[in-house]
Amino acid sequence: MEVPPPHLSEPLERPLFAAWPALRERVPWVALGELPTPVERAERLERRLGARRALWIKRDDRSSPVYGGNKVRTLEVLFGRARAHGATRIHATGAFGSNHAAATVLHAPAAGLEPGVILFPQPRSFAALENLRVVLAQRPRVLALPHWSALPFGVAWVRARERAEGVRSEIMVPGGATPEGALGYVSAGLELARQVADGELPTPGEVVIGVGSTCTSAGLLVGLRAAAELGLGWRAAPTLRSVRVTPWPVTSRARIVGLARRTAALLAELVGEPRWAFDRAALSDGLALDGAQLGRGYGHPTPDGLDALRLTREAAHLALDTTYSAKAMASVLERLRTTDGPPLVYWSTKSTAPLPEVAAPDWRWGPRMMTRWIEKAEAACAPP
Repeated sequence: MEVPPPHLSEPLERPLFAAWPALRERVPWVALGELPTPVERAERLERRLGARRALWIKRDDRSSPVYGGNKVRTLEVLFGRARAHGATRIHATGAFGSNHAAATVLHAPAAGLEPGVILFPQPRSFAALENLRVVLAQRPRVLALPHWSALPFGVAWVRARERAEGVRSEIMVPGGATPEGALGYVSAGLELARQVADGELPTPGEVVIGVGSTCTSAGLLVGLRAAAELGLGWRAAPTLRSVRVTPWPVTSRARIVGLARRTAALLAELVGEPRWAFDRAALSDGLALDGAQLGRGYGHPTPDGLDALRLTREAAHLALDTTYSAKAMASVLERLRTTDGPPLVYWSTKSTAPLPEVAAPDWRWGPRMMTRWIEKAEAACAPP
């Protein structure tokens, strides 16, 4: 039997396990992140804006020095699940510049898993270009698809190939958006509540985050409400303001709340207490959806997002990307300028860990569809 690396077998300090110790034996988990991530007051940014309320930043961009961001928490659960099922290979699915794919290929070896990716084209951006070059440089198993609509066929083809090779593998849905994956952000919601309880920041009125695959939002919806039920950090859960970076129906209220509902049901089943199976209405009441920042759609920069990127870099020394985090920050800046109330928390989800250096030979081996995309992106995309 393969012996896991030491950090996979040590007891994990995660708020989910502190709240429900029985889950240590019921939820396989791999330690990837350096958690908890810090919270910081953005006072200089507040002054630049003339903000009418305080802003705190939850630095999940620092969740790992290997590759940070929100996907690390999701992968801790999904890698643990794959290992428990005896898998030796794990595939990420998504767009060419997927953060989930980059996190998968960089973190999978530490979990004893061979990485693979099944990816489709997206609008070109500098952040997407960086991610795809890094993904190919790790030389994972790769399938390039011509369009997102081909994803079900690509997944079926890879599954058939893996069976023929006798490889036990798992294929994650885009963003890891399953109830198991969302448990990572149930724990994150409890983590923020613990930081409030410890006096690291005041109780927020809103938590603002970008929503693409819905996994992070769904987990936070459950985690923020669970903290209130536990009497941890607050009596009434902060509103989760999810800023769309992918269009309806991918980020519809029904899909976000539906995944949150299934996550809560899984939590209740694992804990053995029906009280944690929050109903759809209660979860929906805690969610505010902001579609004003989407612009032309996924991957397309917006003027407000670019302004937010520049201002945040200057006044908060925080790097954003045009696909996800800049659009979420644009919503935050609008709220700070125009609304009064308790503090806001901006949940920083884009990794700011330095990426491995990549030379052209590291990625030119990849499928021609991807290398052509990289060549065109290098010609068109400058650092923001």
